[in-house]
Amino acid sequence: MNLVEEAAAIAPDLIGLRRELHQIPEVGLELPKTQALVLDAVAGLPLEIGTGKELTSVIGVLRGGQPGPTVLLRGDMDALPVVEETELEYMSTNGNMHACGHDLHTAGLVGAARLLSAHREELQGNVIFMFQPGEEGLGGAGYMLREGLLAATGDKPIAAYAVHVWSQAEKGLFQTRPGTMMAGSNQLHITVQGKGGHGSSPYTTVDPVPVVAELVLALQTYATRKINVFDPVVITVTQLAAGIAVNVIPNAAKLGATVRTLSNETFDQLSRELPALAEGIASAYGCTVDVDFSKQYPVTINDPDATVDTVAELGQLFGVDRVTPLDNPLMGSEDFSMVLDEVPGSFIMLGARPDDVGEDGPSNHSSVVRFDDAVLGDEAAALAQLALAKLT
Repeated sequence: MNLVEEAAAIAPDLIGLRRELHQIPEVGLELPKTQALVLDAVAGLPLEIGTGKELTSVIGVLRGGQPGPTVLLRGDMDALPVVEETELEYMSTNGNMHACGHDLHTAGLVGAARLLSAHREELQGNVIFMFQPGEEGLGGAGYMLREGLLAATGDKPIAAYAVHVWSQAEKGLFQTRPGTMMAGSNQLHITVQGKGGHGSSPYTTVDPVPVVAELVLALQTYATRKINVFDPVVITVTQLAAGIAVNVIPNAAKLGATVRTLSNETFDQLSRELPALAEGIASAYGCTVDVDFSKQYPVTINDPDATVDTVAELGQLFGVDRVTPLDNPLMGSEDFSMVLDEVPGSFIMLGARPDDVGEDGPSNHSSVVRFDDAVLGDEAAALAQLALAKLT
């Protein structure tokens, strides 16, 4: 068995599928065109197929020739509401864009399904192929878990794996790390309530706008003075809203922020202290405040033992020079974390930077980012090998 050669043989098909997906990017939980392409791509394989109720997910189950445990492989399918500006011949023109490479993840998972189906009789167990909508902010993984993803074969998986392409690393380089792999994503919304009035007479009002302005700065100071430097957070205020008329002091002002954390302990600390910080500043100005701090995605935590095995398997398959550790966690977030909270496994990054793009080129989510789909064969082979290692 030579999975790399087998994957190279089907790579043109996978590239064709990826480019077709790239032209019809869909956002959110409802991806009917994407789902239809996936169902067509796996139609000839010996898979038991199920689709979602609350979202257009696809679950494929491959039952091996011999009994054994279950392994889960995931590919997310959704795009971003970004107008593409790459000028690729297969670029999207519908106002959305696969700016995070999920079209490659979908095609790569189809490739893994094809490779493993060809070796079905050798498998001592089963594989769940998780084609997931709604990764970008909507928690599609959570929907699929609630709909019974982990019970698809009748046995809870013993391992789960996902590969994610990124433009910041050279083409074909696999990177991962044990323990905390990616940050948890949280949202902070603060509404400051005062008493509005005429802009010429602020002394007759309780102006909420300076309170929000002070909170923006206070949050940055808090992050550097109250949080352990070895367990950092990122607090980025991205939304500010207050009055409409320039000569009217509003009754209320608001801010919104994304907050990234690397541990549950820090999340708990923020849950206690951010409301207290906002209440203290607001009360000093005679205002009241409403604080909503909520968890969006948990911290992505790679199982240490599973990740050691992952590095060894990928190194043996592609060569040790193609697999390097990440020194630090990434501050982006992933809803595959919800799966890894339930099943030990690994989340792996795969470099897909085109040869004509430098190290300072556009990042994932950019309107001009490009991914080299020459990596698709290796992505499919990697996922297949990680499943085979557990089932043969």
